Amino acid sequence: MIPVFLRTLSAGALLLAGILTAMPPERASAQDAGALQINWEVRNRFRLFREERDFLLHVENARNRSILAAEQSLELQSEGRGWARNMVNRLCIDLQGRVNQPCTRDNTKENYLTPIDHPVTVRLVGAVPVGATCAWSFDDGDGPQQSTFDCAEPINLRVRYGKQTVATVDVSSGSDPTQRVQTEIQVRDIFVAGLGDSIASGEGNPDRPLALSDEGFCFRSYLGTAGAQYYRPSRHGFKGGRACEAPDTLANWQRYSALWFNSPCHRSLYSYQTRTALALAVRYTHIAVTYLPLACTGASIGDGLLGSQRARECPPGKTGVCNTSVNAQVAELREALTAAKKRQPDRTLDLVLLSVGANDVYFSGLVADVIVETATERALFRRSGVMASVDDSRDALARELPQNFVKLREALKPLVGGDLSHVVYVSYANPALADGGVPCRGGRAGFDIHPAFNADPQRLARVSTFVDTEFLPQLKGLATCSRGALCRDPEADRMTFVDAHQAAFADHGFCAHSGNDPEFDRSCFAENGQSFNPDIVSAASQPMLCGRGASEYRAYLPRARWIRDANDSYFAAMTYPQGLPAASQPTDIHDATWGVLSAVYGGAVHPSAEGHAAMADAALPAASAVLGLDAVPPGVTRGFLPQLLPSAQQ
Repeated sequence: MIPVFLRTLSAGALLLAGILTAMPPERASAQDAGALQINWEVRNRFRLFREERDFLLHVENARNRSILAAEQSLELQSEGRGWARNMVNRLCIDLQGRVNQPCTRDNTKENYLTPIDHPVTVRLVGAVPVGATCAWSFDDGDGPQQSTFDCAEPINLRVRYGKQTVATVDVSSGSDPTQRVQTEIQVRDIFVAGLGDSIASGEGNPDRPLALSDEGFCFRSYLGTAGAQYYRPSRHGFKGGRACEAPDTLANWQRYSALWFNSPCHRSLYSYQTRTALALAVRYTHIAVTYLPLACTGASIGDGLLGSQRARECPPGKTGVCNTSVNAQVAELREALTAAKKRQPDRTLDLVLLSVGANDVYFSGLVADVIVETATERALFRRSGVMASVDDSRDALARELPQNFVKLREALKPLVGGDLSHVVYVSYANPALADGGVPCRGGRAGFDIHPAFNADPQRLARVSTFVDTEFLPQLKGLATCSRGALCRDPEADRMTFVDAHQAAFADHGFCAHSGNDPEFDRSCFAENGQSFNPDIVSAASQPMLCGRGASEYRAYLPRARWIRDANDSYFAAMTYPQGLPAASQPTDIHDATWGVLSAVYGGAVHPSAEGHAAMADAALPAASAVLGLDAVPPGVTRGFLPQLLPSAQQ
């Protein structure tokens, strides 16, 4: 029975009502806009959000806007601090990635993966007579719940998942004939999972970005001499040793970290996967979206999707123990789906959002090869296996990635009922293009956060050409069973492929600049690659050459570049990767290894929140089509009741 706590309407009045004169849906839809209709919508229908205010913020900013335009509006509203900074603590998934079962949403406990009901708001709309009285009835098959209200009042109730509720309203206004309007309410709860690597997880966009200090923090370089030290902005609030000669504990340093809604995987609410799932809920009022984010930065098909992988970092915790391993994403999804089916046998996985393959061809190694210039660092990075050449990537693209896709298909098929069109593969964009597709020139601009960085123009051009002419076309072939991809049944094995965003990114690579970029960026990130004070003495108190404080940087303001450069990565996240093998762990927080990694492990050469919003704009139509959400909705039924008997009106 529907739990509606309304005033009870006398059943006698309804019994005296005559037979409803039905109007066909096509006639109903042709009526003028003033005709009475019942409108209903699901409240707080992005079920990851515990509080409706967070969902309504996105609804308001999405009105007549693209996802990108909505993101830019939210960025300006938050003055660049980001809309997710407070929402991150109000989710149905905790910071360890665990689903809250049950999750208390708007003061009601709900099972997150298998809801038994959904909150809806019902309204009478059209030419509603002033002061009219509405006698409402809601029947889901267990007997009607009846209530009477002024017709101007909306009705809030919870309707059962998987069952149809018939909503009927009798509208009475003075001596006018009583009108009856009827519609059917059935919420479709869509189960969406997000899988993949750093592009899928939202790397580069912490939900609560780092707060920077205006003072400097010392890093050593690999040369190890006193002269091989440099200062960069410190973390706001850190009171420990900032000089290289004054080491401090990682635990003390970590208290002032950026915050992700999952630190081991750098999952972010800004990711295109989250934004796509959220946009589905915003756009379609008769659905609810249950979203399970599993993507993890650093993931490949073998190590991440099908097998476990190393964590990026660990959130500060009471135990101080860092779990450096992350479970395989497909196994996590399979376990969640199995548990859901035990409670609701008809529960299905409706949609998978997927981006993977870059780490299978050593893309981070290509980035390292492009930006690391000095001989000492290049030799060390080659020896440790963190650099790769275009030839290395080309070989993996030809030999390993096709076989990995075969394995991935076989793992995903059972989860989506054998139809891989429900896997929406969102491709990458070339991060090194601007001005309509012109390759970035290279240089230190945007990469001078570390003294060893300098984007080499020749290596950059080779990588950019490889991405455009080999990597991206091959990925499309693998996802769509074309270009000789290994597919047993192309019709069933073909994923839904999205790459419409690539044209937009051709104007917004990491080297794109605009006169509308944030003032701090224009003043303090020098185009000649000399943004930071090289003087070891004065840089301790003022690391920026522009003379302004690093605390003025805002990670979430509109910019021409939709790709985070290394400076952005440090200023937004400054990540110290604890998931490294023991042999690679630094000796203290000033260590040269962390000096390099803190500049790039927070998301260098990854999309910004604007970039992810543009990707979501491309993914949304494909997701909607796969789910069939643009089908014509059923019409309402309405008619006039015979005049009630005088005794019934008294």
